[in-house]
Amino acid sequence: MCHSCSKCHRRSSLPPQVGGAAPVQRCMSMQTDGEVRITKILKEKFPSAASLKVLDISGGCGAMYEIHIESSEFQGKRTIQQHQLVNQALKDEIQGMHGLRIFTNVPEH
Repeated sequence: MCHSCSKCHRRSSLPPQVGGAAPVQRCMSMQTDGEVRITKILKEKFPSAASLKVLDISGGCGAMYEIHIESSEFQGKRTIQQHQLVNQALKDEIQGMHGLRIFTNVPEH
């Protein structure tokens, strides 16, 4: 849970975590609005993605996300170039975030 966003603490029933505590866990069967929105954007930008997972790692407030995406569109590109493509696709969304973790892969054939 992020500590710089007061709405995280209001929306979560869990107490704020202090230095190095275990990460917040939530029911993974329900996606947050932000996860749904980012997933939609990335599916449109990377239609051939073999897998895509978007996680709100800020406790549900939308301040930090983790993205795992596997797409043939990353073939022949260095990791930094792959991440730049994801950042470009999410340029409008990123403006409202505190942080973003990106993990990209090229599908094995």
